[in-house]
Amino acid sequence: MTANRFSLHSPALVGDMWGGLAAMLVALPSAIAFGVTIFSPLAGSMAAEGALAGILGVTALGLVAPAFGGSTRLITAPCAPAAAVLAALAVTFTQQGVEPGAILLLLGMIGLLAGLIQIGLGLAGVGRLIRFIPYPVVSGYLSGVGLIIIGSQIPKFLGAPAGAHLLDALKTPSAWMWQSAVVGTTVIATMLLVPRLTRAVPAAILALLAGVVSYLLLGLADPTLLRTDNNPLLVGSLGGGNGSLGDSIQQRWLALSSLGLHEVAQVLAPALTLAVLLSIDTLKTCLVIDAMTNSHHDSNRELVGQGLGNLASSMIGGIPGAGTMGASLINVTSGGTTKRSGLLTGGFSLLAFLALAPLIAWVPIAALAAILIVIGFRMIDRHSLMYSFTPATRLDFAVIVSVILVAIFGNLVAASGVGVALAIILFIREQTRSSVVRNRIEGNEIFSKRARSTQEVERRERESSDAVIFELQGSLFFGTASQLQAALEPETATHKYVILSMRRVQSLDVTATHVLELIKDRLEANGAYLVFCDIPKDLPSGLKMKRFLKDTGVVRPTNKAFAFRQLDEALEWVEAKELEGTPLAHTNDIALELRDFQIFAGCSDETLAALMNAVELRSIAAGKKLYKAGTDSDELVLLRRGTVKLMVPLRKKESYHLATCGPGDLVGGMGFIEAGKHAVDAVALVDAEVYVLTRDRFEILAVEHGDLGLAIFGSIAHSLSTRLRVTIGELQALRG
Repeated sequence: MTANRFSLHSPALVGDMWGGLAAMLVALPSAIAFGVTIFSPLAGSMAAEGALAGILGVTALGLVAPAFGGSTRLITAPCAPAAAVLAALAVTFTQQGVEPGAILLLLGMIGLLAGLIQIGLGLAGVGRLIRFIPYPVVSGYLSGVGLIIIGSQIPKFLGAPAGAHLLDALKTPSAWMWQSAVVGTTVIATMLLVPRLTRAVPAAILALLAGVVSYLLLGLADPTLLRTDNNPLLVGSLGGGNGSLGDSIQQRWLALSSLGLHEVAQVLAPALTLAVLLSIDTLKTCLVIDAMTNSHHDSNRELVGQGLGNLASSMIGGIPGAGTMGASLINVTSGGTTKRSGLLTGGFSLLAFLALAPLIAWVPIAALAAILIVIGFRMIDRHSLMYSFTPATRLDFAVIVSVILVAIFGNLVAASGVGVALAIILFIREQTRSSVVRNRIEGNEIFSKRARSTQEVERRERESSDAVIFELQGSLFFGTASQLQAALEPETATHKYVILSMRRVQSLDVTATHVLELIKDRLEANGAYLVFCDIPKDLPSGLKMKRFLKDTGVVRPTNKAFAFRQLDEALEWVEAKELEGTPLAHTNDIALELRDFQIFAGCSDETLAALMNAVELRSIAAGKKLYKAGTDSDELVLLRRGTVKLMVPLRKKESYHLATCGPGDLVGGMGFIEAGKHAVDAVALVDAEVYVLTRDRFEILAVEHGDLGLAIFGSIAHSLSTRLRVTIGELQALRG
């Protein structure tokens, strides 16, 4: 099996070979163009050095990054963000009077530090944060890079003197070379037309060949164009000096190692900029590949692999890069399935350099500029223009425009920072516009599920409740704290019990808890209470809300702020407080005889005596279960003394409070009717006593005492109807 796995006829290996070859054909022309873009501001003869740096970058990145990265189909090569940053730095250093040789060393040091920073980001676990960058920021960033690339290549497209800026080139048409514009136009036309005709060969390759052919045809009319030495229109001969490539790499490494802390400090900020941009570009591409191939990548490991690749590239004189979208997509569509395709891309790039190095000297700079102009144009997110037409997305469009403007007139890292800051502001604005109060319910509109006597029900119907329930939702933070205070503050003067259901709260910060503490103090001054219920165990952020409320001083055992597990428990507590001092307050402490049960009020003494002989008296300790859901039973249970809570078991050890029963209530009923399994757990909250009547004994009694049967079934029907009515009321109050 192992031999077949690595066989040359293995479908996976064949796919990786085609994918790596196709990816190389896409990545190599772009890498040469990026290298020329970076090096050309230094001096006219540096364009060839740039082309060589681009080829070495493709080779080093292709051989190292896939071997250590966390994505299976990603192709790593020199990219537009690296070209934009390093070209701008090259121009800046040149304007400062730095020697070209020193600039090359500084650019190499930037690549080294960027690689080290990427390794640090991966080891620190920062990679997973890439998915939280807002889309408008990514869109503006890509569009900004695209415009920067276009602006930097137009002077080369027009044949303007080396180092000329866009505005200077446009102001001096006399400096243009029409041959350069003709070659560039030919390349652009080929790039646009080839995909419509064939996809067998990458458009960039055919466009580059078209540019070379058109230049040679122009050379037939002007023989001065047919030279490679000191020709500003051509890349020129690769390499520098008389030494070999190995000697050049060794000399570069010795020069880099001689740089001191001053030089490192000088390029640390640009290196951080480059590392962040390359990381964003890489992981953004990884997300696209995952979506296309239904795969998953390891973001942190990929950053480590990218950092090692950029280290290797900088050490041998190549330019840094990232996971590139175009080459990666070509790799996937050409059959690449494993990391071998990325490794083969690097290997094929090295072979192409060794075999085709003399031909690269005849590549027109205008052809490379035209390829980059098309790439830059395709990077612009034209779809985002639609956001300007819709009022709901105009602010997002403003974020995109802001990122683009800062990228063009500032720098790319500042643009990303501005975009993230604006996106955060928009998020806060959206959160503040949504209401934190989902529902407000007066206390007389919803009741606890504790069974009450007729006298208690009549009393509650006569008197209005001093309670109000707020169902809160969303994020309680500094942005919504004033809204929360405006909703709760008026209740402090009109209600004695303010109940806050926290079930739908997603986040909570210190500012919101400060507002809650102010409300609690205002209520306490009026002798009123702040009551919390339905507190989530864990918020999405991992915050323990109940502990947070205690730690911030909102809920303490000594003051008038309390926390209950469920709304029912809070309502029961409020109802008990409202009954304090009335004769009905201690009805649960009495022990009832059968004649005291309301359901047997119409039964004769003879019937009650027969019933007493048929029932069994049982005692249940506090905290014990009278019966458990899922157990078989045909018993009717009548509560003589104490309190029993009926709970419907849910998943993950959660439960739903169905009812709370007191003396004189039926605890069971469905099993008695259906002779099936119990649907709920019955838990004694205090020491309790119950009368138990089996179905067999009931049927014997019902033959001689028909009035007993009617009383019992009527009571069961009333009990079930009451629980259903309470549940419907809860749904109407909480879900309406």
